[in-house]
Amino acid sequence: MLDGMFSFVLLDTRDNSFIVARDAVGITSLYIGWGLDGSIWISSELKGLNDDCEHFQCFPPGHLYSSKNGGFRRWYNPIWFSEAIPSSPYDPLVLRRAFENAVIKRLMTDVPFGVLLSGGLDSSLVASITASHLAGTKAAKQWGSQLHCFCVGLEGSPDLKAAREVADYLGTVHHEFHFTVQDGIDAIEDAIYHIETYDVTTIRASTPMFLMSRKIKALGVKMVISGEGSDEIFGGYLYFHKAPNKEEFHRETCHKIKALHQYDCLRANKSTSAWGLEARVPFLDKDFINVAMAIDPQWKMIRPEEGRIEKWVLRKAFDDEDHPYLPKHILYRQKEQFSDGVGYSWIDGLKAHAALHVTDKMMQNAEFIFPHNTPNTKEAYYYRMIFERFFPQNSASLTVPGGASVACSTAKAVEWDASWSNNLDPSGRAALGVHLSAYADTGGSAAAQAAKVSSSKMINNNVLPRMMEVSAKEVAIHG
Repeated sequence: MLDGMFSFVLLDTRDNSFIVARDAVGITSLYIGWGLDGSIWISSELKGLNDDCEHFQCFPPGHLYSSKNGGFRRWYNPIWFSEAIPSSPYDPLVLRRAFENAVIKRLMTDVPFGVLLSGGLDSSLVASITASHLAGTKAAKQWGSQLHCFCVGLEGSPDLKAAREVADYLGTVHHEFHFTVQDGIDAIEDAIYHIETYDVTTIRASTPMFLMSRKIKALGVKMVISGEGSDEIFGGYLYFHKAPNKEEFHRETCHKIKALHQYDCLRANKSTSAWGLEARVPFLDKDFINVAMAIDPQWKMIRPEEGRIEKWVLRKAFDDEDHPYLPKHILYRQKEQFSDGVGYSWIDGLKAHAALHVTDKMMQNAEFIFPHNTPNTKEAYYYRMIFERFFPQNSASLTVPGGASVACSTAKAVEWDASWSNNLDPSGRAALGVHLSAYADTGGSAAAQAAKVSSSKMINNNVLPRMMEVSAKEVAIHG
């Protein structure tokens, strides 16, 4: 039923040969390593390889490895993988049914579960469909027919407000977790140890998710459904506003899907599994991807003058006047990256904290200390120092992608707007002239924003109290 979602190993005991297969797009993490004695190691974490392997690497998604043949072979080879420009007309009902089926598939469970609800389009659609189809399932009979939803953010953050409104609209049991900037900073080292990356945007988003997952597991919940993958499939990141044509738009979505295992899937899988929580992602259902990626990208292009914002084809598919899935303003809420949506001061606080630990002299020598993926900001340097302490092997640093990025773009897409090369930051607010709260509209560049948070504030407990607040609705679900 959930074919292509899991990785596995098959061992032939007759000759001890084996075959390893990784899931289609890298929803779950997998690595392969080689020992000095010729042994081959497979692990879902770098930590399982770094003491025993001479070198190791990411196991490529959608591939098989045969010990007999000694090499990789791609088993997942959909039409979109070639990056040929599709031409199928947009049919909103076909797209809607495909996604509903993807969500319903993931309701097969015999454990307590819920939905990660940020209040954005993707997670809100997941929650809406789950809530409407939960009754009558095996899970509902065992754990109740009222859906539980979970959200995390700084006090007063955009996500908390929107998620609360969606939960009220859907009638779900809503669990709202608050954290402070200092809570997040205190958890950075643990997050990097578990997420196993030094990528800036992944760490920014993983840390709140890591904190939330611990709280969710403490309630007795064992599985969550999440909204990762939609932005890659539909061009939902704000930099897609500047895509010059449908060909470039489509190729960028293909590149983003192929890299998911190093970014959002890595975050969703490891932030949750660190606490023994399983994450399921219906947007990355193979059948749904095939339907969505077959649409002529002309329909996905962002045309503000025609009322078409990012992910318009998905929004339109669920814009049902007779049986609304979501409130209209939620259905058409602007894309907010998770690391921004939890509260804008989160990223600004991280930059200020990093500035306390990384000097200008350290940055001048960065290319000599870290010749591969040389950090170009103090925040990136700070994360790299922590990562290298846990994973000093050269093979480990090579598992993390690099390159210029603005608002989570690939390096190629940075070329779409000349001004972006001077404002390279993975935050959605770096999409100048697009994000409603862009850096340029709130007092200057990304660096200037970080500078506004003084070092005295970072150590003043009255400004940043070290505590975790949980809403009164935190009701345990016992398994």
